[in-house]
Amino acid sequence: MKKSIILFLAAILSFSIYSCRETTQEKTEEAAEAIGEDIEAGAKEAGEKIKKGAEKAGEKVKEGAEKIEREIDEEIHNTDDVNNEEAADDF
Repeated sequence: MKKSIILFLAAILSFSIYSCRETTQEKTEEAAEAIGEDIEAGAKEAGEKIKKGAEKAGEKVKEGAEKIEREIDEEIHNTDDVNNEEAADDF
């Protein structure tokens, strides 16, 4: 009788462990999929931010180049504010 009860309890224990293993495995797979989706979404977001940053940097470089061209043009033609006052003093 004791052997029957022990075998019955062992069978129940084995079944419960097996059931928990399947549930844990499913949850692990779902978590891994969710992590993969989060990584993919994060990578897309980072890519978009990098693209926007590169565009802004390009705009700033263009603005800086235009400003340098204006400054050089002013120096060549003596049209900047400082040189206009000096040029007026020369006459």
